[in-house]
Amino acid sequence: MTTAMKLYNTLTRNKEEFIPLKDKEVRMYACGLTVYNFAHIGNLRAYLFEDVLRRVLEFHGYKVIHGMNVTDVGHLVSDADEGEDKMEVGAQREGRHPLEIAREYETKFFDDLKDLRVELPDKVVRATESISEQISIINILEEKGFTYKDESAIYFDTSKLPDYGKLSGQKLEDKMTGAREEVVVDQRKRNPQDFVLWFFLTGRYKNHVLHWPSPWGEGFPGWHIECSAISRSILGQPFDIHTGGVDHIGTHHTNEIAQSEAAFGEPLARYWVHGEHLLVDGQKMSKSLGNVYALEDLKKRGYSPLDFRYLVLGAHYRSRLNFTWEALESAKNSFSRAKRILESSEGGGAVAQRYLDSFGIAISDDLDTPKALAIFWELLRDENLPLADKLATALEMDRVFGLGLGEIKAQQVPAEISDLVEKREEARRNKNYELSDKLRDEIENKGWRVEDKQEGYKIVKI
Repeated sequence: MTTAMKLYNTLTRNKEEFIPLKDKEVRMYACGLTVYNFAHIGNLRAYLFEDVLRRVLEFHGYKVIHGMNVTDVGHLVSDADEGEDKMEVGAQREGRHPLEIAREYETKFFDDLKDLRVELPDKVVRATESISEQISIINILEEKGFTYKDESAIYFDTSKLPDYGKLSGQKLEDKMTGAREEVVVDQRKRNPQDFVLWFFLTGRYKNHVLHWPSPWGEGFPGWHIECSAISRSILGQPFDIHTGGVDHIGTHHTNEIAQSEAAFGEPLARYWVHGEHLLVDGQKMSKSLGNVYALEDLKKRGYSPLDFRYLVLGAHYRSRLNFTWEALESAKNSFSRAKRILESSEGGGAVAQRYLDSFGIAISDDLDTPKALAIFWELLRDENLPLADKLATALEMDRVFGLGLGEIKAQQVPAEISDLVEKREEARRNKNYELSDKLRDEIENKGWRVEDKQEGYKIVKI
C-alpha cells in the first residue's frame, strides 16, 4: 500500500506515522492473560484490537513477529503488590494446584482466540518458564543500584529513575503529592509507586505454592518483571510495538518501561498502543452485578464468536464499547445480511479498486474499523457493481476484518423454491399481483425471500 500507516502512540500522546525499526519487519508484543479464570469479553476485545493491528500491518506488507506472555504466577489481586496471587485464588476456589488450573484456562483462552479468528502469536512464553530471565534482570537492576530489599521482598526504587511515569504523563512527585493516605498500604516501600520485583516466602506468602530459588532466597517474581524478561527474550530490545489495555498504562506498562530501561539503558518499545475498555450495559463488568460474560455465554444465547467480532469492529479501539444484548443482536443481523449478499456470488470477479483504496486509507488511519465497515457496506449496496466484484473486494477487506468471508459458499437454492420463484415471476409478468403476493408469502414461509432489483431478482435464505 502507498498510504502511510498511522498509530496513536500513548508514549508521545500523538498519532504518528508508523516506521518500523527494520524494513518490512515488525516486532510486536502483547500482554497475555492471567490464566486463573475464563477470559471475559472485555479481555477478548483487547485481543481482537491487537489482531486487527497485526492484520493491518500484514495488509501493508509487513512481516509481523508477534510475542505474548501468559501469566501463571505473581499477579496479585491488586496492581499495588497487595493481596493474594490470582493463581492461588483460582486454585483455592477450585481446590486444585495453581498450575493445573493455569493450563486448563490457558487452553480455553487460546480456544476462544481461535473461535474469534484471532491470528495466534508466533511465540508464547509462560511466566513460570522465564524465571531465570527474570532473575537475571533483577540482578542487573541490583548491580546498578535501582533496588532495595527488606525481609519480605526486593523492590524497584522509582525515585532513581527521573522519567518514571512518562507513559501516563504523570511525574513521580505529582503522584506522591496527590496520593491519598490509604494508597500507601505497604509502609515498607520508600515511595508509593515502588513495586516488587521478587517476593520472599514470608508473611502472607510464607506458604505460596509456586516458588523458586534465587540469589536472595526462595520466592517468586512480581507481576511486572515477567513482561520485561519475556518480551526481550522473544523480540529483543527495543522492539516496535507494545500493546495492551488502557488499564495497563498507569502501573504495569509504566513499571515495565522503568525496569527495562533502567537495566539496559535503551527504550523497551517505540510505539505503545492501548485499547479502551468494554462496558456492559454502561457499567464496568463485575461479579456483583452479574455482568461478567465469557464467549461461551454468548454462544449459549445463540450468537457466534464472529457476531461478537463484528460488534467489536464497529467501535474504534480507542473508544469505549458498550456491550448490550441488543447491540450484539444488531451486529448479528448486519453480519448475516452481509453474508447473504455475498453468498449469492459464484466468484470470479475483479477487485473494485476505488473501494479498496478508501478502505486502505481508513484502516491506515489508526485502525479506523468503523469507517472501514461503512465503506464495506457502501460496496455491498452499490447496485452498479457486479456481485462477483463485490465478493472479490470484500475478500481483500476481510484480510483485516477476519470475519471468514472466504468460507462463505454460494447458496444452493432448492428446486422447490426455484419453481415457486419462477411461478411468481410469471404471475408478475401477467400482472397477477394477487397470485404473486401469495407465492411470495409461500416462499418466505419456507425460509427464503425474493428481493426484487432493477436488474432482476435475488433469492436469499432468511
